[in-house]
Amino acid sequence: MMDKNLIIVGGGPAGLAAAKAAYDAGERDILILEREDRAGGILNQCIHNGFGLHTFKEELTGPEYAARYEREVAARGIEIKTGTTVLSIADKTVACVNAEDGLTHYRAKAIVLACGCRERPRGAINIAGCRAAGVFSAGTAQKLINIDGLMPGKEVVILGSGDIGLIMARRMTFQGAKVKAVIELMPYSSGLNRNIVQCLQDFDIPLRFSHTVVAINGKKRVSSVVVAAVDEKLRPIAGTEEEIACDTLLLSVGLLPENEIAKTYGIELSPVTGGAIVDDALMTSKEGVFACGNVLHVHDLVDFVSEESERAGASAAAYIARGGELSDCVAIGAKDGVRYAVPQLVRRGGEGALGFKMRVGKVAKDVKIVLECDGREVASRRRQIVTPGEMETLTLTAAQAQILRGAKEAVIRLAEV
Repeated sequence: MMDKNLIIVGGGPAGLAAAKAAYDAGERDILILEREDRAGGILNQCIHNGFGLHTFKEELTGPEYAARYEREVAARGIEIKTGTTVLSIADKTVACVNAEDGLTHYRAKAIVLACGCRERPRGAINIAGCRAAGVFSAGTAQKLINIDGLMPGKEVVILGSGDIGLIMARRMTFQGAKVKAVIELMPYSSGLNRNIVQCLQDFDIPLRFSHTVVAINGKKRVSSVVVAAVDEKLRPIAGTEEEIACDTLLLSVGLLPENEIAKTYGIELSPVTGGAIVDDALMTSKEGVFACGNVLHVHDLVDFVSEESERAGASAAAYIARGGELSDCVAIGAKDGVRYAVPQLVRRGGEGALGFKMRVGKVAKDVKIVLECDGREVASRRRQIVTPGEMETLTLTAAQAQILRGAKEAVIRLAEV
């Protein structure tokens, strides 16, 4: 058993940002545990640009963005163990294993969970058909091309308009494949609008809303997929089936926070986000355990991951310096078009301004995002349009936040302008 003040689980963009911020807040005894052979997480395979506009005020590729934070961590002398898998956490004791040290236990004063997210698999969406070769998650296809130099297929259909799927439509086209169509179950895209324009419209790739794949044909290899329109209850409409010849189907049907460790530890999870329920210091239901990045809720920009994770790292350092703390909290509800808001709790004894991140359930125009405390509007932000694919924010001044901290009930909702 070894002692460490702060253990960070995950060396991707969230973990690196949390470590940097914790160090800058005064904590020096920090260890990052990363299961891959190098830090950087998913950014290492995201070779397209568009990262860093908020954080660094310039456009970077994924590996360039990760390298910036890797250099910051290295410059501070923060210890990182790669090729190390965390097996479990119990009573702030982290059990992990790697080839060099074998099974190791670390006792920590605080822990930051920065485990990222994973893709929803084929089994979660129940498409009929055999287990023919040629069905990949979009992220797996991205790794095959960008890391391994392998081409998944030549004629492609993509199910789901998440950002990874949109980006892979362009990437496959660059590599000489023919992307027949992107099929989206909902009547709107779940990806960023800029990716729809840059990855589909610029390459004349059709995007079909309110459609889904109902069958996969082929024996050894996918030979075609059957696409059908869906009704308002998302059920396939008989007679609308269309067969599209292809040798590859990419699935971009959602991301799930990687929270197996949190579940086994008994951390309270949100049924909406799949991530932990946290307070405004990003502390979970387990005292001294914090969560940030895509393990908390799925973000659309890595810049927002870094911002949030730096807050988690600084909060963890402050927690260690104070020797721990517990605080009474006011719960933040979400309704009337807002699916969830993070954080879900706000400490009554806190100080300063507050920020919330949230997603809506459907497209809405000419609305405002409203925070109500005990039935009274305390803060609002007007939006011309809100969509499920774009994360929304609401920032409170210190004075507004103080009203919230004294409230009995609080809710964030959409209201007509």
